[in-house]
Amino acid sequence: MTDQSVTSEVKEETKEERKSGGSIFDVFRYREIKEKDIEDFIEELRYQLLESDVSFEVTEKILEDLKENIIGKKVKRSDDLERIVKDSLKKSITEIITKNNAINVLEEIKKSPKPYIIIFFGINGVGKTTTIAKFAYMLKKNGLSCIISASDTFRAAAQEQLEVHSRNLEIPLIKGRYGGDPASVAFDAIRAAKSRGIDVVLIDTAGRMHTDTDLVNELKRVVNIAKPNLKILVLDSLGGNDALEQAKYFENNVGFDLVILTKVDADVKGGVILSLAYELNKPVGYLGIGQAYDDLIPFNAEWFIQRLFS
Repeated sequence: MTDQSVTSEVKEETKEERKSGGSIFDVFRYREIKEKDIEDFIEELRYQLLESDVSFEVTEKILEDLKENIIGKKVKRSDDLERIVKDSLKKSITEIITKNNAINVLEEIKKSPKPYIIIFFGINGVGKTTTIAKFAYMLKKNGLSCIISASDTFRAAAQEQLEVHSRNLEIPLIKGRYGGDPASVAFDAIRAAKSRGIDVVLIDTAGRMHTDTDLVNELKRVVNIAKPNLKILVLDSLGGNDALEQAKYFENNVGFDLVILTKVDADVKGGVILSLAYELNKPVGYLGIGQAYDDLIPFNAEWFIQRLFS
């Protein structure tokens, strides 16, 4: 059989496989990969990443890494190329996620002077109040005592919601009058923690829109008075790129150390995790995966990668 007839048979075989619903990678069989060969594939992958709420900058970085890894390679089978592509994507994403590993909060608390002070930021609707309750439950489950400061003195029912949670969890709560000074509530909670020998102070804050200048000034004042060991930003995973914009605003105006991403159980890919790590160098420490008190889990890179491409 001549070389020409073999080539013809290979091309015909590839054509028939595509007709029969073969893998997207089958188009690359028996050839050296050139940039023009992967243009359509790259565009499809770009669409998938952007649809998963990965920012444009991060998407382009991942795709450039991918092109560097596969252009010029010779593959004999479609599964060889698929393996190369998956390995490249996993490597790029892992590098982005793990370059700023989240601190082990429980270990930091245990080895730090008491009380360890944590302040929570986040706009209304992201699940901040519930997240604080989950965090308090996690601390209690790990043998750490805590007290909650209801320093959102503006939103209707904010203190009442925390009061319900603190009663359910049997955790003390320090409240102030509505319209009062949120920093003074935080100060009272810290003083109470010191006098009672409590390990951790959890400070709630007002969550009006992140572009509210008065809110930002208020948060700065609470931070200056409370002098927290850890500043946590709570973001809604359903917020997509808006969550990234919130993070940028809070970082530029108040600063934060760690992200808790909520509502991850709502069948979202969570691409904002990549954007936070790449554009802001901020790690995601925990994920909210439900409404129960124990539905707060540490972030896991392997779990995220599988979810992103599922």
